[in-house]
Amino acid sequence: MSIKVQNISKSYNKIKAVEAISFEVNEGEIFGLIGPDGAGKTTIFRILTTLLFADEGTASIADFDVVKEYKSIRNCVGYMPGKFSLYQDLSVEENLTFFATLFGTTIEENYDLIKDIYIQIEPFKTRRAGALSGGMKQKLALCCALIHKPKVLFLDEPTTGVDPVSRKEFWQMLKRLQQKGITILVSTPYMDEAALCDRIALIQKGEILKIDSPHNIIEKYDKTIYDVRAKNTYQLLLDLKSYTSRYSVYAFGESIHYTDRETEFDSEALKKYLEDKKHTEIEIRMTKPTIEDVFMDL
Repeated sequence: MSIKVQNISKSYNKIKAVEAISFEVNEGEIFGLIGPDGAGKTTIFRILTTLLFADEGTASIADFDVVKEYKSIRNCVGYMPGKFSLYQDLSVEENLTFFATLFGTTIEENYDLIKDIYIQIEPFKTRRAGALSGGMKQKLALCCALIHKPKVLFLDEPTTGVDPVSRKEFWQMLKRLQQKGITILVSTPYMDEAALCDRIALIQKGEILKIDSPHNIIEKYDKTIYDVRAKNTYQLLLDLKSYTSRYSVYAFGESIHYTDRETEFDSEALKKYLEDKKHTEIEIRMTKPTIEDVFMDL
């Protein structure tokens, strides 16, 4: 077992950040902590990377206890925090050399591990880190987290604020790192990234709601979701929330995702209700659930 967390709790004054969290991550697995800002993801990461003490519970990384054997853990994990935290005044190459030296290694020694990533930023190796684009900062931070060849890689919201193309490239890099035997724990508020993990934990307000593979979470969802559209989307949302048999209603892109309380859903009755509310161009169709739909229900 690469990561083992048992009943971890942490509070800041009277605010409970995480409460009785437990989960396990297998070797060579990409495991995702999926949830919104303030869900407790970063607190969990800081506890597991030995930067913060838990109030209760125990945790281990690669069989090392996070409290008693923190020095051993720091040598075998790579950590990429949510905020870009490298030295802005140092160049790309200087940052990488610095972190390699900290771990008693060199860029050349572990170049094979970072080659696919570093080759994309090597043309800019003399540029200061602070002058890099968001996508290049992300790649440099990942290289620095990998330069000592860690067994476990922690990535705290690594794609927040990054353009869609860079996000896609980043996940392709993670898949290649996984093939090299590195265990990856990644947190993200983006529900579409959940599908790219082997298993995920859906987390909200410091509590884990469900743990399973993305496929199983969707397959086990037992409610029928309808995609509802009309010309005035905002008014549509308000009127659907007032419909007597509605179970859940929330915005989803350009449409509204609607779930009914009744087993036998009467779409014509809903359409007439919306027409009476002066809606036009009404569309009601069944749609497949996503991770986000399951999360909203939970």
